[in-house]
Amino acid sequence: MLTFPVSASVLSPYLAWNLSGWNRYKCDMSNQDDLTQQERISAALGSSAVSDDLHDTTRPRSPAEVLEPARAPEPPSGRRRRRTHPFLVLINAVMSLLIVALLALGGIVYFAKLQFDKHGPLNHTTVFVIPRGEGVNGIAERLEHDGIISDRRIFVASVIYFKVQDQLKAGEYEIRKFSSMRDVLDKLVEGRSVLHKISLPEGLTSEQIVARLNAHQLLKGEIPEIPPEGSLLPDTYKFSRGMTRQDLIDRMRAEQRKFIQNVWSKRQANLPFKTPREAIILASIVEKETSRADERSRISGVFVNRLRKGIRLQSDPTIIYGIAGGKGSLGRGILKSELEKDTPYNTYKITGLTPTPIANPGRAAIEAVLNPADTKDLYFVADGSGGHAFSSSLAKHNKNVAAWRKIESERRKQEEAEARTKGAMEKPAGAQGETKTEGLISAAPSSSPEAGTPPDSRVFDRPAISGLPAETLPGSVSGSLMEGLTISLPPPDGGVSLQTPAAEAPAADAATPAPATQASDADATGATPPPPKRKPAL
Repeated sequence: MLTFPVSASVLSPYLAWNLSGWNRYKCDMSNQDDLTQQERISAALGSSAVSDDLHDTTRPRSPAEVLEPARAPEPPSGRRRRRTHPFLVLINAVMSLLIVALLALGGIVYFAKLQFDKHGPLNHTTVFVIPRGEGVNGIAERLEHDGIISDRRIFVASVIYFKVQDQLKAGEYEIRKFSSMRDVLDKLVEGRSVLHKISLPEGLTSEQIVARLNAHQLLKGEIPEIPPEGSLLPDTYKFSRGMTRQDLIDRMRAEQRKFIQNVWSKRQANLPFKTPREAIILASIVEKETSRADERSRISGVFVNRLRKGIRLQSDPTIIYGIAGGKGSLGRGILKSELEKDTPYNTYKITGLTPTPIANPGRAAIEAVLNPADTKDLYFVADGSGGHAFSSSLAKHNKNVAAWRKIESERRKQEEAEARTKGAMEKPAGAQGETKTEGLISAAPSSSPEAGTPPDSRVFDRPAISGLPAETLPGSVSGSLMEGLTISLPPPDGGVSLQTPAAEAPAADAATPAPATQASDADATGATPPPPKRKPAL
């Protein structure tokens, strides 16, 4: 049998073991023919035991361990570690801080969102006012001070996040209890403020409208100049607290222009005026003549017919405006001298329309003028029921005027009787003839003078009115009462003689206009048409 005569010390322990074992195995195999099976097993076990004792430290324990690669030796304990580059250290630190900051920011945002959407601390409904020009920080501070929000910093941050810094609107806001910051911010951005109302009735002059706006305490600012007459649209306007008066004037003018543009194209054909301004002038006269909606169109028809025929309008409100201007009323009746006075607004003297409107007409009056009733009427006069009696002929008109005068006379007598009865109840007997001399006007004591005194011989030292009840206060004379009064001015010597009451001598009534005698006003029959109406003093 071939063997390798190699020293085991030269080889590795593992290879030496294998070689020695191989040699022994070969020797044993040569003698296996003479051994039994049991003896071969025992011999193999004994050989393995001897080999385990000799090579326990070097022999692999299993075939799998034989296949494993050799382990790398441990580095020496004194070897230096490699240093990390400073830039990598910086990047690592920055990334770590960034991650921590993002986590913190996310927590803050989540907390702020919870605070922004949760119910607020306000436990009752309140009103919050934002004046014009106030900044976001000022608004947030006052909201927190008033207990409407819990944290002004979250509110300011939310305003910046939603980019609505310039959208917070001034006004007066109703904040309901437990409103969240989101609810409050939405209300301020959308401008859902508390709206107040101011009603400006039809027929007021521009000066009267400005006076009402100046008296309203919730409006601010001044109106530098009176708007042109007829340029404002009367209506009920809503506004928020702090709105300037000039802004409201501008809004009224814009509403009037818009309305005129809409209705002008719907007007009737062949009207005796050609521009919207002329329509406004006539509408203002109609507005002052009647307040009844069912009569505006018919009165417009009367004026349109008179304009077409070249007849003077003869409207009392135009005379009043020519005297009082923007003040709107005289506080008394129209005198005969005023009817004969030449002014640009005296429609008893001029033909056609006045130079400007005499008031600010409403929508109904403007529509009535642009679409007047199809009528042949040329006259109208009060009928005693709050309306007017219309007629197309002078004869019928004179009958209507006579009926109205009769009604006036009866009313005057009834009022005087009521005044005497009231005076008898309030004053002792014998004092009923006492004259009230407060102010600048003296009332006639009664229709029955003292015994032995001629009716026209009583003299007073100040202006006097005959037919005025004794209890009438200065400045309270208006309406049909003025129709029956006679105003007498003191002569140069300071004495005034009371005239006969109007009921007894209507021709002497200075407040009753003289009959129209202008040749230019003659109707188809050749007679001179009287005024369309004798309207009580405003």
